[in-house]
Amino acid sequence: MVYWAPDPSDIPHGDMQRWFYTRDPGDPHITKARAERTLTLDIEDGPLAPERADLSANDWNEGFEDLKSAGHFEMIGATTVKPEYLLEGASVSEGSIIILGVAHDYDEISQAPETRAGAEVLKQYGRAGAAAKVLSNWIRSKGWNARPVTGPMTGEVLMIPPALDCGFGELGKHGSIISAEYGSSFRLAAILTDAPVPLTEARDHGADGFCQNCRICEDACPPFAIAPEKQTVRGVEKWYVDFDLCIPFFNEHQGCAICIAVCPWSRPGAGLNLAAKLARKAAREA
Repeated sequence: MVYWAPDPSDIPHGDMQRWFYTRDPGDPHITKARAERTLTLDIEDGPLAPERADLSANDWNEGFEDLKSAGHFEMIGATTVKPEYLLEGASVSEGSIIILGVAHDYDEISQAPETRAGAEVLKQYGRAGAAAKVLSNWIRSKGWNARPVTGPMTGEVLMIPPALDCGFGELGKHGSIISAEYGSSFRLAAILTDAPVPLTEARDHGADGFCQNCRICEDACPPFAIAPEKQTVRGVEKWYVDFDLCIPFFNEHQGCAICIAVCPWSRPGAGLNLAAKLARKAAREA
């Protein structure tokens, strides 16, 4: 665990994290978003039904779609829990992880790094946390164990790796996921469960190759934290963002989000057009 620790005393960067949460930027939107997120954290787990419902894959998907249509979230996928999702020393008993995505209001997030964008990030973290609790409680009402994992505080399981594996998109140069539908302009939450939920598959829509030839987020990053080339991280070649350069700027400005706001995929409607264009190019080359 490096940052966003539930107990700052557990990490070397704890003093910096405490400073972040005690600093008042004087923005009423930030204050409101923090208060609303606190209410979300207070939502209790619903009761576990005494009998497990025998649901088909279609039944599960219909239930998920109903919650999605009700506006709780915009994206959903599921995959099996893998050891590489877990932080050092952590373990979980559940076999599946469901990932939820909630989209930002682009007009708000595009103001990054102004506090207006920071308030939007807090708002969507709160919404993502509420969505995870709603879905977790729905699964529990069917008799299957489920528990929510919400950000931005760190839990035992990372969210970006399973989100990639369950089809949310590809890892971008800026260290965030790029989806065809929402670019990088969304936040994540998760549910760990032992329910036999239908699993989804990883997707490739050309974002990785696009990032190799794009420098927009790299050039827009004030502390120059985004590397121009992939690096080997724990044995895997991947895009890498220098935490030690990123987080001081992030803290000083009460958030950042510049890189996800300027990403060409994040502009509403642009991602699907880019994905279609790249698919046509790949077909021609094939």
